[in-house]
Amino acid sequence: MNQTIDTLLTNQLTAWELARNNYAALSDIRVKELNVHGILYKVQFNPARIVSSGAKVDTKSIQERKCFLCPANLPPMQKGIPFEGHYNILVNPFPIFPRHLTIPEITHLDQRIAPRFSDMLELAKQLTDYTIFYNGPRCGASAPDHAHFQAGNKGFMPIEQDWRKQVARKVVDYGKATLWYLNDFPRTTLVIESLDKEDTMKLFNLIYRSLDLKAEEEPMMNILAMYEVFRQSTIPGQEGKWIVFVFPRAKHRPSCYTAKGEANLLSSPASVDLGGVFITPIEKDFLKITAEDIAQILSEVCLSATDFQKVRQYIKEQI
Repeated sequence: MNQTIDTLLTNQLTAWELARNNYAALSDIRVKELNVHGILYKVQFNPARIVSSGAKVDTKSIQERKCFLCPANLPPMQKGIPFEGHYNILVNPFPIFPRHLTIPEITHLDQRIAPRFSDMLELAKQLTDYTIFYNGPRCGASAPDHAHFQAGNKGFMPIEQDWRKQVARKVVDYGKATLWYLNDFPRTTLVIESLDKEDTMKLFNLIYRSLDLKAEEEPMMNILAMYEVFRQSTIPGQEGKWIVFVFPRAKHRPSCYTAKGEANLLSSPASVDLGGVFITPIEKDFLKITAEDIAQILSEVCLSATDFQKVRQYIKEQI
């Protein structure tokens, strides 16, 4: 599957001018690093991402535009790879990653993770060169009306490696899975480390039920999932393990998003931002954003320390 996707990317960048130009522009992307309470965050100035960061996701705007993930509305030059009979793996023409995919359902269905978390794990297992990510309908998804995942090449987001260097505290063990939480406040991070798909799903369901339903759609969250293949394995059926990061949310966008004047900063955090790469589509925001700004944004969109503790306590009580 990894090789098939590499071929798709090569072919799309040859045939599709928009995608080719935007991927070529990544070589000129500016990046800076900021230390937020001892945690490394990168900030990427990426003008093409204004399409996502500035997306209007209110009900009226969604109803008035064509769904850009439905097969009938895709650009004629955009080609895909079928997955599991009801997904289409596409090259994202507005990349953050050197290899950036969008993976929508073929059918127009609302963005919901509960019925698709198993699919997310399967994607991670088959696309071993990629980290799969999910943005909730009010957590950075620019198409909350059409179910989809995204994927980017592994190693791009700091959290993928940095979480091992942090003090990960155990919440619970569940079969062949362990749930950890990171001491990375104001970000609130849960990590599932698991050898077994069913145990991973059951732990995730516990997390899901522990979160308040602040909206009609689903509990607010962002998710990253990757599958690490063991170099040597003597146990049949255990070729590797899943690592799943769950970021419970309290708010869609921070106050700076709609602030006036100098206080304005167009930041609409989603999975990649919470994974440690903040996307700024406007140059003035890239130049002025500080570690204090990122800390403030995270403190607004993530759970409070008290609420995060309640989530962990609820999970413990269910085991």
